[in-house]
Amino acid sequence: MSLAPAAADMSAPRLAWPLLATLAVAAPTLLAFNLPPSATFLNQALSLVGWAGWLLVMAVSLPAWPNGLLAWRRRPLDLDARGLAALVTVLVLLALAALASPLWTGLPWSLAGSSLGLIGAALLATLGGAMAQRAGQGDAAFRAFCIGLAVAGVAGSAIGIVQVFTPDLAGGSWVAQSVLEGRAVGNLRQPNHLSSLLMWGIVALLWLGEARVLPRLAALALALAVLFCVVLTGSRTGAVGTVVLAAWGLLDKRLSRPTRVALLLAPVLYALCWAGMTAWAHEGQHVFGGEKQLHKSDPSSSRFGIWANTLALIRMQPWVGVGFGEFNFAWTLTPFPDRPVAFFDHTHNLALQFAVELGLPLAALLTGLLLVALWAAWRAACAASGEAPARRAALVMVVMVAVHSQLEYPLWYAYFLLPAAFAFGLCLGGPGPVAQAAEPVAGRTRPLLVASMWLLLGGLYSVVDYHRVVVIFAPPENATPLPQRVAEGRHSTFFSHHADYAAATTAEHPSDVMVAFVRAPHYLLDARLMMAWARALNEAGQVERARHVAQRLKEFRNDDAAEFFAPCAEAPEPGEALPFQCVAPTVTLDYRDFR
Repeated sequence: MSLAPAAADMSAPRLAWPLLATLAVAAPTLLAFNLPPSATFLNQALSLVGWAGWLLVMAVSLPAWPNGLLAWRRRPLDLDARGLAALVTVLVLLALAALASPLWTGLPWSLAGSSLGLIGAALLATLGGAMAQRAGQGDAAFRAFCIGLAVAGVAGSAIGIVQVFTPDLAGGSWVAQSVLEGRAVGNLRQPNHLSSLLMWGIVALLWLGEARVLPRLAALALALAVLFCVVLTGSRTGAVGTVVLAAWGLLDKRLSRPTRVALLLAPVLYALCWAGMTAWAHEGQHVFGGEKQLHKSDPSSSRFGIWANTLALIRMQPWVGVGFGEFNFAWTLTPFPDRPVAFFDHTHNLALQFAVELGLPLAALLTGLLLVALWAAWRAACAASGEAPARRAALVMVVMVAVHSQLEYPLWYAYFLLPAAFAFGLCLGGPGPVAQAAEPVAGRTRPLLVASMWLLLGGLYSVVDYHRVVVIFAPPENATPLPQRVAEGRHSTFFSHHADYAAATTAEHPSDVMVAFVRAPHYLLDARLMMAWARALNEAGQVERARHVAQRLKEFRNDDAAEFFAPCAEAPEPGEALPFQCVAPTVTLDYRDFR
């Protein structure tokens, strides 16, 4: 059966693009409601479903695949096509790495499947952006995209202002409560995430002003208000982002004079807003969280420490790395007496993440391919014509998230990954061989449409699947007993590791559920799980392994483990041995001994 639309005017579905883009881009960032065990799952699921819906409608509006991307096969690849091929290759290689990891590292298939789903969605968003640009619909797609980002930026700013100035109104249902006093965190609950979202919102607002979708003065005023909220996040990533804005204003001479001046002044305006907030805090004895952040004893927020540990792990496994998705597992179980005390699950640097998990050769290849794609996007942006070239603003967005990825890991979240992939794909779509939408091809299936349907079904299924573990951590009134809920949760496709965590940390004798420790430690090793694992190993007679886990936990100096190590401060009774957690292992082990 053909999925090509019957003949027709394909412009009608494009009228829905702004609404669908807003649902895909803005809605996930504004959702405050969440269910345990994950504080961000519903946001990410909404992102997947929203993007699937928009891409599905976009597929109806664009030429069938044979008239679009595959037309490149009929002539030598231009620079844009080579850049897109490089980006697609990166995503395919990452998907293969995720697929291979369970075969040799012990990574649970549930985690590998989640990663594969996100990477597949990113590939689809990339191709959607490229196909829109190639079909001559790049400006329309980017306009809808920017409307969604502008809504996210303005609404996110309003939420941040409530969190800082009237925190009593942040009840949690519509506006999330900030756990960081005096800092805006948005409904994403992380100041760095809100900061990057707002920086994207500023770019979108200014482009909408340049494209005359919004009055230019209104766009500038809204952008200034959003920049003020970036200050409220106290994120140093936001400060770096203002430099990217200034670089855009300096290099893009096709922007109007007011917009260029505003962009060039962005760092100055940011500094003035910061000074104003500092003065407000001092005069009224209020709390400005950004000032507290600036005066922390460790200006890197433990990043220097985690990067040093990561480099040590790379030296240990330079060729093949520790395995895709296995950084936390390998880092936690490797002796680091001076480790940061937080339980890090990422390196907070994209290049280091590639190197430590995949090895230096593959990391170099991936980084090189990304640089090729960025160079192609840069060349395409420089060559873009028109009063408000969409690809220039899209490239600024890509650079923004690339800078953020050197200090954080935003691309591990669907609501950042998919917009970034779409913007990157649009940059690399190139001048289309089809200037206008082509006539439908009879008897042809439209891959973008089919893939979008699968993404939509997968996103909806993930929500149903997630409920199988929600009932473990937030049981309803008529809930079945915990062991039964855990047993059912272990059948979850994507979240079975959460059920294993519950089993491991609630068992009176952890050794009775040793099978739970096959998967749970590969998600995130925290204090509760490490204590349970050490006890389970000791009860099972694996004393040296139990001691190794206990000693690694001790390095974190975590308050939750104080009772666990309390017996070590007491002298044992005559003839009694010290508890296992008080004795260093007598054999050398590393993370590979625990797979």
